[in-house]
Amino acid sequence: MKIASNGIRIHVEDNGAGDLPIVFLHYWGGSSRTWRHITSELKQSHRTIATDHRGWGQSDAPASGYNLTDLAADAQGVIDALGLQRYVLVGHSMGGKVAQLLASRRPSGLAGLVLVAPSPPSPMQLPLEARQGMVAAYASRASIITTVTEVLTAKALSADDLETVVQDTLRGATSAKTAWPLVMSQEDITAHVGAIDVPTIVIGGELDRVDSIATLQAEVLPRIPHAVLHHLQGTGHLSMLESPNTLAQIILDFAGSLRFRSSAATAAQATLSKLQ
Repeated sequence: MKIASNGIRIHVEDNGAGDLPIVFLHYWGGSSRTWRHITSELKQSHRTIATDHRGWGQSDAPASGYNLTDLAADAQGVIDALGLQRYVLVGHSMGGKVAQLLASRRPSGLAGLVLVAPSPPSPMQLPLEARQGMVAAYASRASIITTVTEVLTAKALSADDLETVVQDTLRGATSAKTAWPLVMSQEDITAHVGAIDVPTIVIGGELDRVDSIATLQAEVLPRIPHAVLHHLQGTGHLSMLESPNTLAQIILDFAGSLRFRSSAATAAQATLSKLQ
């Protein structure tokens, strides 16, 4: 379905049911379909909401408006339109940086944050020439497959998953393809992420060549209060396609801990009220 948000229409896949919805933001080159194995597993017990960023998938592709603030506003608009009272936010890579900015604003209802191989809040440390090469890597079917097999993954994807990645990447609008490496990856939100005040887990692939465990430990974990790191063994950057069962279980366990935390807080408040 399409939801009006921030002046455009955002495509949303809304499935399952539950009292703690989980909202998913995808990586540069992906779409809501990137999360399909995870949402298929989680929708048995949770409402799952996966969006297409502007310029990707089936969302509108305006000529401008490709900054972190724009994508964060798009996501917040979807959350508001759906009337989510309490939810978990999950962001991967570029979507992880968007999620960090959104969470730093302490939006009403945000219960927890899951960052999957997130791009750090600091600017990407690559020269302009290398970042221009990233744009070229998404120019053709052959270059996309090479990028997936030699950079983005450590495990071979199924033929169906590989084709989904290729088609999603080819479909991306030119403005969206260039915006991440040339603009958004250089935005510095380090001054903001220290304000994140919800439980946060960071999930990194042991063999990730894009946002490595070492990068997450140096650039993400020290900046987000109380963030906890999880390792995915033998996994590259696209963990939702490489190790979907393990990733889904980590998210499920985290969501379960938030439910317990909420129940405990409610019980404590009830006890306190009785004593007053």
